[in-house]
Amino acid sequence: MKKVLFVLLLAAGTLTGYAQEDTTIRKNEIPEESDTIRVGGIIIIKKKGDGGDNDYKVTPENKHYHHNYKRDNITTNWLIIDIGYSGYNDKTNYATAEAQDFLKFQNGNPATKGDYSIKGARVSNFNLWFFMQRVNIYKHVVNLKYGFGIETNNYYYKTPITYIDGANPYTIRDSVSFSKNKIAADFFTAPVMININTNPGARWGGFQISFGVSAGYLYSARQKQESSERGKQKQKTDFNLENWKVAYVAELGLGPVRFYGSYSMTPLHEYGLDQFPYNVGIRLSSW
Repeated sequence: MKKVLFVLLLAAGTLTGYAQEDTTIRKNEIPEESDTIRVGGIIIIKKKGDGGDNDYKVTPENKHYHHNYKRDNITTNWLIIDIGYSGYNDKTNYATAEAQDFLKFQNGNPATKGDYSIKGARVSNFNLWFFMQRVNIYKHVVNLKYGFGIETNNYYYKTPITYIDGANPYTIRDSVSFSKNKIAADFFTAPVMININTNPGARWGGFQISFGVSAGYLYSARQKQESSERGKQKQKTDFNLENWKVAYVAELGLGPVRFYGSYSMTPLHEYGLDQFPYNVGIRLSSW
C-alpha cells in the first residue's frame, strides 16, 4: 500500500512537467500481463516480478497536440516595413504642345520618353506603416485590413533632367553629367483592403491575398543631384507634383513572407507628363 501511495504521489508531482510535452508510448511497450493505471498524462505499469514482488514503471503518455490558433476579431500589427522598387508607367503623349513645353531649352530636339527614363536596378521604395489592423468579417477567412503610414518614392533618372521651380515649374536638359539625379516624393498614406486568409487556424496563416485602394497626401518632395562639377545639391519643393495620390494596392503572402504592390490611378505630375507611379517589393510583417 505504501508503494502504491508513493507512486501516485510521484505521478502527481511529475504531471505538471509533462502536461505540455509531446511524448510517445507504444502499445507493444506494455507487457500483456501488466496492469496499468492512468493518471492524467502519466501511465503507471504494475508488473509482477519473478519473486512475486510488484515492480512499478512510471511512463509519460504520448499526446500529439494540434494547435489551432484562436484569432481575435480585431488584431493590430505595429511598425511594418516595405522595401522595394518605385517606377512609373509613362503614358505621356509627347506630340502634344503641353508635353513639349514642359521640357524647356530643347536645343532643337523634341522631348521624348527617353528624357525621363529611370534606373530600375536599385532599391527606391521604402514604406513605414505605423500600424495595420485586421477586422474579422467572416470566420477569419474574409477580413477588412487597413492602416496608416508613410510612403517614400525615389525616381533615379538616367538623364540630366533638372526641375526648375517657380510659378509654373518646368524641366531642362542640363549640361552636367550627374552621378546621382533623383526626384523624391513622400506621402502620408492610408490603405484599405479586403484580406482573404485560406487557413486562419495556422500560426502564420495560410495563403493570403489582400486587395483594395489607398489614398495619400504629398508632404515632402525634392530633387537631389550629385556631380563632380557642382557637388551635392538638394532642392526641396513640390515642383508640379500632384498633392494627392489614389492607388490600387495588393498584398500576397504565404506564411511569414509577404509581397506588396501598388499602382497609382493619379499621375505623378499635375501637368505636362502622364506618368503613373507603381511600387513593388517585400513586406516585413507578422501577418
